[in-house]
Amino acid sequence: MERRSQQAPGSPRRPPPSEEIEEETPPRRTKLLSDIYETCNFIMLEPENFETAVKHKVWVQAMEEEIKMIEKNNTWELTDRPKDKEVIGVKWIYKTKLNADGSIQKHKARLVAKGYSQLPGIDYTETFAPVARLDTIRALIAIAANKKWKIYQMDVKSAFLNGYIDEEIYVEQPQGFIAKGSEEKVLRLKKALYGLKQAPRAWYSRIDKYFMDRGFRRSLSEPTLYIKSQGNDTLIVSLYVDDLIYTGNNEKMIQVFKEDMMKTFEMSDLGLMHFFLGIEINQEKEGIFICQRKYTETLLKKFKMESCKTVTTPLVTGEKYQKEDGSQKVDGSMYRSLIGSLLYLTATRPDIMFATCLLSRFMQSPSQVHYAAAKRILRYLRGTKDFGIWYKSTNDAKLVGYTDSDWAGSVDDMKSTSGYTFSLGSGIFSWASKKQATVAQSSGSRIHCSCCNIKSSHLA
Repeated sequence: MERRSQQAPGSPRRPPPSEEIEEETPPRRTKLLSDIYETCNFIMLEPENFETAVKHKVWVQAMEEEIKMIEKNNTWELTDRPKDKEVIGVKWIYKTKLNADGSIQKHKARLVAKGYSQLPGIDYTETFAPVARLDTIRALIAIAANKKWKIYQMDVKSAFLNGYIDEEIYVEQPQGFIAKGSEEKVLRLKKALYGLKQAPRAWYSRIDKYFMDRGFRRSLSEPTLYIKSQGNDTLIVSLYVDDLIYTGNNEKMIQVFKEDMMKTFEMSDLGLMHFFLGIEINQEKEGIFICQRKYTETLLKKFKMESCKTVTTPLVTGEKYQKEDGSQKVDGSMYRSLIGSLLYLTATRPDIMFATCLLSRFMQSPSQVHYAAAKRILRYLRGTKDFGIWYKSTNDAKLVGYTDSDWAGSVDDMKSTSGYTFSLGSGIFSWASKKQATVAQSSGSRIHCSCCNIKSSHLA
């Protein structure tokens, strides 16, 4: 882990159990005036229904843009209501997209089908569609940094509307855009619509065919990673639903690819990759630095920890946690929200992976001890907000893996916990911490299980 500003090292003082629990008692379930203000502000940013959205010009424009995109894409046609087919309802969903600094990027209105009313075997068959793993994204960043390649980003506008469907599907006309004189008619879909169960698969099939027709090779282990080689030139593309990141050693080859994509699909050219899936990416001459500083600050504010005292470790060394520790139970929804947020933060923070995964074992019935340990991670994060991963160019870009495990570390079932990391060049791109499925009979067998976990995760 690296950060931009260095912090003097120190040793944490472990408080007595009673002191720690008292300090970390969850807040009462009452709303402050500031909480009510934030909630009201959030509702203003993202209306919950059409009746509220239509009162604001920005959301009316967003809905008009969505309908324009759908009609431009020739997604549906107006037709009479069928007598022998169910008609699926539609709904408007509103989302405010933010920049890396938290400012508003744009207001987005999405028309979605009520896919929960679809019948399997009649309205849809196959639904699965792959997405890129974060390990793959980080590995691509590590490769680009090592070779001093620039990474670019594009976004496919209304990606799911580009997928072709085989089923005969009808939907209702959307609120605010019902054709005058044809109020009783419905829309027959020619292409996929957001909300349909088969929409993700239809989009993936379309974009996969696009890449394969243009000479790309699909990775055998990662179906959303595509590679194209022309002599000594290489272009690598990673797909995460409707977001594409791409890099290579030939700028002309990259430009040709971008222009062809924009001719085939409605695209947003985002230039150099700076913000992706909540991760901040800083591309410099010496390398690439990734972190989640803004997300960390938001998380600390959410749990009222932006002014808390800092600690130098995410977990108390040697502390053992168990399901029934004798302390009072706490609000499970609050605890699960905190652990879920911390798990997302592990995308760039391997230093909190073990602590977070350990505490995630108690989400069903958390206690004050568990909650205090989770809040300790937040105190650690406040002092390390600038931490992230630094990938730089090196002459020795070897793939190196490490693994280890404890022995019978779980008090409840005596199972061991495995952990591993993989690095490529200067920075790690893959890591995990997981409790083993079986009880290790010896210290040797727990290492064997740990190695097997690596094999199943990376060599399959």
